[in-house]
Amino acid sequence: MTGPSSTPRGEHTPRPGVTWITSTVEWSGEQLVDDDAPDPAPPNRATRRALKRAARRKRK
Repeated sequence: MTGPSSTPRGEHTPRPGVTWITSTVEWSGEQLVDDDAPDPAPPNRATRRALKRAARRKRK
């Protein structure tokens, strides 16, 4: 096993053409709700059926 090097490593440079500007920020679906806000209405029948259908399709 080798010991620590006395020479510092150089700064890492990214691949050509790749910068932080090209990265995308996506919404995770999480929403903040105020503690004093009323409870949201439950989903209607069509929405519940669509969610179950999507879950079944995802399972297969």
